[in-house]
Amino acid sequence: MSGPAAWPICPGQLLDGQTALLTAWQMAEADRWTVASGISEIALMENAGRPVAQAVRQRWTRRPVLVLCGPGSNGGDGWVAARHLVEAGWPVRVALLGQRQDLRGATAHHAGLWRGPVEALAPAALAGASLVIDALFGAGLSRPLDGMAALTLAAVAARKMTVIAVDLPSGLMGDTGANLGAVPCALTVTCFRKKPGHLLQPGRRLCGELIVADIGTPATVFEHFAPDTFENDPALWLDALPVASSDGHKYGRGHALVWGGWPTTGAARMAARAAARVGAGLCTVAMPAAALPVYAAALTSVMVSPVAGAEDLQALLADQRYSGLLIGPGAGSGPDTRMRVLAMLKAGRATVLDADALAEFQGDPQTLFEAIKAQSVSPRAGSECTTVLCVLTPHEGEFARLFQGLIDPLADKLGRARAAALACGAVVVLKGSDTVIAAPDGRAVINANAPPSLATAGAGDVLAGLVLGLMAQGMAPFLAAAAAVWMHGAAASSFGPGLLAEDLPDRLPAVLRRLARLAAERRIAGKGS
Repeated sequence: MSGPAAWPICPGQLLDGQTALLTAWQMAEADRWTVASGISEIALMENAGRPVAQAVRQRWTRRPVLVLCGPGSNGGDGWVAARHLVEAGWPVRVALLGQRQDLRGATAHHAGLWRGPVEALAPAALAGASLVIDALFGAGLSRPLDGMAALTLAAVAARKMTVIAVDLPSGLMGDTGANLGAVPCALTVTCFRKKPGHLLQPGRRLCGELIVADIGTPATVFEHFAPDTFENDPALWLDALPVASSDGHKYGRGHALVWGGWPTTGAARMAARAAARVGAGLCTVAMPAAALPVYAAALTSVMVSPVAGAEDLQALLADQRYSGLLIGPGAGSGPDTRMRVLAMLKAGRATVLDADALAEFQGDPQTLFEAIKAQSVSPRAGSECTTVLCVLTPHEGEFARLFQGLIDPLADKLGRARAAALACGAVVVLKGSDTVIAAPDGRAVINANAPPSLATAGAGDVLAGLVLGLMAQGMAPFLAAAAAVWMHGAAASSFGPGLLAEDLPDRLPAVLRRLARLAAERRIAGKGS
């Protein structure tokens, strides 16, 4: 493989409408354009509240329900859910924040259809209830909960009551996942598309099970605004995933090069195995000459190449057959690591920087960022796209140290990852249980399939190797990073408890078979449409 393909990241490019995550403003726009298309606001609210009642009936036996209704459209959904539960024979009470005569629009209409009593919202209203439906506030809330709403939900939490949230747990910020008074829910029912706050922690934990209801919003609303945040899903990148051809050979599937540290060797070895497992045709670990016996004894299908000094490294990087480079796992600290990072970036190949490669530039991030931006390919004539070649994979600690003074540490995770990608000119994978993959143009993907077992030493080294292996085969860095993060989570989930990082590469073949079946199903569905 001669080198990376043209991998443009272009502003405004819509990846996949089905996996789009909508901000509060975008969801309001979707509702507005839905009403403009001919669905009344009253009908839209009916469509939003009815699935809440259906979800409750499907998951619980008949029992006393208390619906907490706010003064806005979220409360309107609550009135609808209450009415449908009563019509199904459930004992339901409604507690209202505010006065009924102050309700307006579709909310007032649906409140008018309620024939039962209405209580004032207060902790005392919780008496006798087995289930609580939280329809106080949705994505439109932009301040901490206070007053009777905060007191009542605090009482709900203290009593450990079972809660079903409408749209979002009240107090959870839909754009950021920040908790400004929300309580843990067993179930959240939202409409049309998820929001970032459903996936970003602590929002994901607070939402419990998440259902996305179809309320009749047409996909044509995306003609009026372009989402730039997506849930990580094969639908985003499956068509770009490298596939071995029947007449291909190993040299056509990319050659991944990993820098192997000394005396810490396990991290680079796991990264190399991951790159090979995910499909790179060849994989080589370069290391100091003193480490050759260790790597040679531990690796079989992965090749080894001793490097005595800077001149040997330059000679190695001059070989254009290396299509992807990785440095960081176990690389160690010091000027030699710094030199190797800059040399790899200067080589103009797809590059993954992790761990020690990032730590070496804390206190001097601009030197690294300038080298990354110099590596990027300028737009071609007639195109606004810049070819990005680098992916950074920091965990929160590495991120904070590298971007200290540049990124507000108190900002939300999605915003921090976006700002970092713009600042450094690379795709940034900000790792965690809610990993965010951000591109310099502002697009971002939030991952939600990572099990708790991934919190184990060495898992990040395997992830870096997966990104490398996909990029070495010519996959665009942003999509390669998203695919690698999803595969990482899928591999861990398939193993279950007791996971060690070295178990992950051996779970990849099953994940790849699953993706191959999914791709075949998509092709068949495409032919039939």
